[in-house]
Amino acid sequence: MQSRPSFATAFKGRRVLITGGLGFIGSNLARALVALGARVTVLDSLIPEYGGNRRNLHGLGRKVAINVADVRDRHSLPEFLRGQHYLFNLAGQTSHLDSMTDPETDLEINCRAQLTLLEACRKHSPGIRVVFASTRQIYGRPDYLPVDERHPLRPVDVNGINKLAGEEYHLLYSAVHGIRSTVLRLTNTIGPGMRVKDARQTFVGVWIRQILEGKPVEVWGGEQLRDFTYVDDAVEAFLLAATHPKAVGGVFNLGGVGRISLRDLAKTLVAVAGQGSYAVKAFPADRKKIDIGDYYSDGRLIAKQLGWKPRTTIRQALARTVDYYRKELPHYL
Repeated sequence: MQSRPSFATAFKGRRVLITGGLGFIGSNLARALVALGARVTVLDSLIPEYGGNRRNLHGLGRKVAINVADVRDRHSLPEFLRGQHYLFNLAGQTSHLDSMTDPETDLEINCRAQLTLLEACRKHSPGIRVVFASTRQIYGRPDYLPVDERHPLRPVDVNGINKLAGEEYHLLYSAVHGIRSTVLRLTNTIGPGMRVKDARQTFVGVWIRQILEGKPVEVWGGEQLRDFTYVDDAVEAFLLAATHPKAVGGVFNLGGVGRISLRDLAKTLVAVAGQGSYAVKAFPADRKKIDIGDYYSDGRLIAKQLGWKPRTTIRQALARTVDYYRKELPHYL
């Protein structure tokens, strides 16, 4: 694993732009980069449905330049990109269900805006280093487990199709225009700062809120297997992807430590919280249509090429996240 001092060498004094930087992963990445001495600018639309929350960067003050702007605004992007050394591209519409009920908006954000952003890089910041946050959702229902990067790509919803297009734009611009890009396919990332008011980002946030509010958790299905990545581990993967020479032009799965059924996940959450209950329910019809069944990632490629492995267990991740929201929950409702 790349050491903290080498990260500091790579990022100290360097200019870094994070799109979606007030969101869950983007804000945790911003905090890590500030600690490494980077000059961090975040871009976030703060549209209520998309997860940005000023509380996520609370306490950093002037250490981060915060800009409320939308990646769909092609006229403002050049100004933000000029002079930047790194771009962590995390802006996106994450709800799979929303992408099916409002596919045009998902297209604008997850597909067309990505092309606009890369064009702005080509014209105004051609030397920039880019890391794009993609999703395991592009694989669709797995043919085999664990899922590696060679698995067929068969998205089951509009969100997956548009995220796949976003990936391809980044890889094309890396190969043809020299905009050095890396794609990370994220699985279920959890931790402090995650969205808890609804399931647009992840169902685990809703579960944690319900547990802390004394409400029973509904587990749909229950036997589906998943892997989960703690946000600190995900941040380390982003930093490695931005600095490792073998990452350029690459696509890598992120996964978690082990795998767990949703039923056992709920059981573990109740145990670490020391309160609450759960009940297994049948899948709602609209969710069942786009559920992918069992899924967990094969992380051997990123381990071999970049030296990244997740280190935080599911139990540890849940405990740290619950502790955070015991204090912070009112700021995320």
